[in-house]
Amino acid sequence: MSRALAFIAGCETSWSRNTSPPWGIHADDPPPYNRLFGPVFPRGGVAALVLRGGRELGRLGTIERADLTFSVAKTYLALIAGVAHDIGLLQDPDEAVVKRCPGIGFESDHNRSITWRQLLQQTSEWEGTCLGIPEQVDRWRWLQYQPGEPLGRKGGFRKLQPPGSFFEYNDVRINQLSLALLHLLKKPLPAFFRERILEPCGCSDPFRWDGYAQGMTVVGGVGMLSVPGGSHWGGGVSISARDQARIAQMMLANGVGSHGARVISSGWLAEMRKPCAVAPFYGMLLWLNTARAIFPSASEQASFALGAGSSVVWIDPGLELVVVLRWIEATQTNACLAAILAALPG
Repeated sequence: MSRALAFIAGCETSWSRNTSPPWGIHADDPPPYNRLFGPVFPRGGVAALVLRGGRELGRLGTIERADLTFSVAKTYLALIAGVAHDIGLLQDPDEAVVKRCPGIGFESDHNRSITWRQLLQQTSEWEGTCLGIPEQVDRWRWLQYQPGEPLGRKGGFRKLQPPGSFFEYNDVRINQLSLALLHLLKKPLPAFFRERILEPCGCSDPFRWDGYAQGMTVVGGVGMLSVPGGSHWGGGVSISARDQARIAQMMLANGVGSHGARVISSGWLAEMRKPCAVAPFYGMLLWLNTARAIFPSASEQASFALGAGSSVVWIDPGLELVVVLRWIEATQTNACLAAILAALPG
């Protein structure tokens, strides 16, 4: 494993360590949205943690350091939605969001049929502005590891399709999902996440989930901060690689936490891993390696929580494998996975 870790150490991202350019993805947005709305922090160096069968095979860097995870936070929103489902607040993922969350942007003719599943699969085509940013800014978004080719210019006009019929990776719509979960739970998501997921997974390193200055909303007469599902415009989740691995280990164990307690139902995790009909490489805020379309070196059983920067959480049930990679160059991700696989014993 030492050779694999040495290779990964040489794949550090070109992003600056002090958040000066080049850093982040907001700079690619059309003005006036090409700026930060929430806090950001200097990053650490490359980090990696490899677990098999719950046993550590290797580590690299400071795995206890809490760093921004960008869109890995999306997967954490899906886990929060799963706990909401398990406790009866989100009974049917195919129910229209407006039924339980009126008055927050789902009332229009286009939006009123949008379901929780469509938000979680990024097929909602939700139309509007959330936390001061219009979803138009992220239309035509295309990620480097997304199968296919870009079909339009990011931020350009695109006629919206019926909800559920078109996949688009759109951070404003994710923020709208986060807002809906806040109104559903009636509790700040960072506190809910800490209590219902971090603690039963045995997480213990520093953690924070920051929002935007304009993110306050009123829930049940109480002011609460709606946090973004990523760090596109700043804010988002800062967490250690070690605690990310603990959450992933819980997912690998079909929802059982570090001390044998049930964190989330296996049924919900199965729903997260179910391929989306119009985007089989995606589940519920979880990347799937269907037909090895995303990372050819990994197995078809593998799933990934992915964030810019790049941040990678890799789960492979067939290999009993959990891997966390932080601050690697996105173009080198598949090569890093291949190096780890080549180093696995047996």
